[in-house]
Amino acid sequence: MSEMAVDGSKRRFLVAMSAAVGGVAAVGAATPLVMSMMPSARALAAGAPVEVDISKIEPGMMLTVEWRGKPVWIVNRTPEMLAMLGKDNDRLTDPNSDLDQQPEYCKNPHRSIKPEFFVGVGVCTHLGCAPSYRPEVGPADLGQDWHGGFFCPCHGSRYDLASRVFKGSPAPKNMLVPPYKYLSDSKILVGEDHKA
Repeated sequence: MSEMAVDGSKRRFLVAMSAAVGGVAAVGAATPLVMSMMPSARALAAGAPVEVDISKIEPGMMLTVEWRGKPVWIVNRTPEMLAMLGKDNDRLTDPNSDLDQQPEYCKNPHRSIKPEFFVGVGVCTHLGCAPSYRPEVGPADLGQDWHGGFFCPCHGSRYDLASRVFKGSPAPKNMLVPPYKYLSDSKILVGEDHKA
């Protein structure tokens, strides 16, 4: 037997510790690489898609998220709200959404992929103000013929619940509908086309 006996337990301990230190070093080296692949706040503001959980939006309620530095509204329209959409067509500037203010897959009376969920950029097409969500029917300040929609307090532009502009409003056209798609029944991705 040689003069130096090998202590197996010390060797296993040193091998395990070396492996652990090496693993920590590998994770430390990989973290900057992985983080560099994630979009920065600047990239998100510039237009990276935004994932939104729509499962918690109660019927009749609206959620606002930010995409490309602009507010994007997601409204869970009730059956009553959807029934009101056809009632004002003769009072709208572009009831059939003929102008390119929405993706082709949203060129329909409700201007959305699924009728109940409206997704729109919340910026008035007159001078860029932020309209208010006014879902109530016939309020005193908007008149008995108001069936719900969006009202711009800056200069009085009126939009229906599909953000189509009313004739006589200072706004010249309907509000924009951004590209978006459903990831599941409860999640949408704003900023990426439905067909992509």
